[in-house]
Amino acid sequence: MKYGRLMVALTCIGILAGCASMDEVGTMAGKTFGDDVKFLKKHTEVVLLSDASGDSQVVVLPKMQGRVMTSTADGSGGLSFGWINRELVASGEFVEHINVFGGEDRFWIGPEGGQFSIFFKNGVPFDLEHWFTPASIDTEPFELITGSKNRAVLKKDMRLENYSQTVFDLRVDREVRVLGKNEAVNELGITPAEDVRMVAFQSTNKMTNTGSEAWRKETGLLSIWILGMFNPSSRTTVVVPFNTGPPSVLGPVVNDSYFGKVPADRLLVADGVLFFSGDGQYRSKIGLSPQRSKPVVGSYDAVNKVLTIVQYNKPAGVEDYVNSMWELQDEPFKGDVVNSYNDGPPEPGAEPMGPFYELESSSPAAALDPGEKISHVHRTFHLQGPEADLDPIAKAVLGVTIDQIKSAL
Repeated sequence: MKYGRLMVALTCIGILAGCASMDEVGTMAGKTFGDDVKFLKKHTEVVLLSDASGDSQVVVLPKMQGRVMTSTADGSGGLSFGWINRELVASGEFVEHINVFGGEDRFWIGPEGGQFSIFFKNGVPFDLEHWFTPASIDTEPFELITGSKNRAVLKKDMRLENYSQTVFDLRVDREVRVLGKNEAVNELGITPAEDVRMVAFQSTNKMTNTGSEAWRKETGLLSIWILGMFNPSSRTTVVVPFNTGPPSVLGPVVNDSYFGKVPADRLLVADGVLFFSGDGQYRSKIGLSPQRSKPVVGSYDAVNKVLTIVQYNKPAGVEDYVNSMWELQDEPFKGDVVNSYNDGPPEPGAEPMGPFYELESSSPAAALDPGEKISHVHRTFHLQGPEADLDPIAKAVLGVTIDQIKSAL
């Protein structure tokens, strides 16, 4: 997503949305999970989920498309992991092109650009002036069907039209669930040491074709797109394992053409893993193709000693993923599977949107007959504790040590 270009045009969300008071908005530093929950309850419906211990907690917001806004591994006094745009949330207003409320697991639909985009109307230029996030994934609420201590189930019926004027009728079913310790350990594949605090949750997202026509490549396909926005630090590094092999067979390792080439001191391609700065200080984005991507991505915040792991389901042998580049495309189904975005000033002296960084995953392009559905699972772990205890987890899951991550950039 082109956050930087949005900042240039809008200048400041607060100018358009109406700035909240400094006392209410506050700053990122020192904010606990309890502070964030208290703030959110003042402005919207909050569904608070937790594991059996009550230490691992997750906030789901039905009126904001059922997004997981934030989570913690250490109760109300613990660190709050999700980035929240307090200014926009507190304003109670919507802005025109996109409402960047924040959240570490939010539901979107691709593609963003191209002849099958659902963000541009037919025939308009691919520029910010004509780019609009569909209301159903931006401002309209999802319906909360059921809620329990550790689980929330939501749904939303939608009608979307793409750039090529294909109409899609669909239903989204979304379940957010906090994982118990045993399930989390099983999914992670390693048991954390006793001093490691952990929260683990997953969203299971289903999209059903509720129309009377099949969705075909010739007229455009949709995909499920989950984006997680996290609080950065000066020493946060994104870690992306990838499949090795010659470019002549697998293509380029990484796509960093979204905002121009990422500087070498912010993106390092090593043997089977790449490192990307998540410091929230330089606007940049990367993506990996289905040939290169593995079903895991992560990050390490060396300031707060937080290891974040994201897993997602990636069907074997599937290569059709929607292309979100802002142009008429020769290959509209050669898109990325996993992305990471780092926020930063769009130009010297300008304010960033957040700052935040993102870890994103996408489902394959959905060629669905009427009544058929596609499912995409996006699972997030935050592990906080001594580096000596986080090190074996990073090695087992991401293939690198904590010291390798810290020294990469």
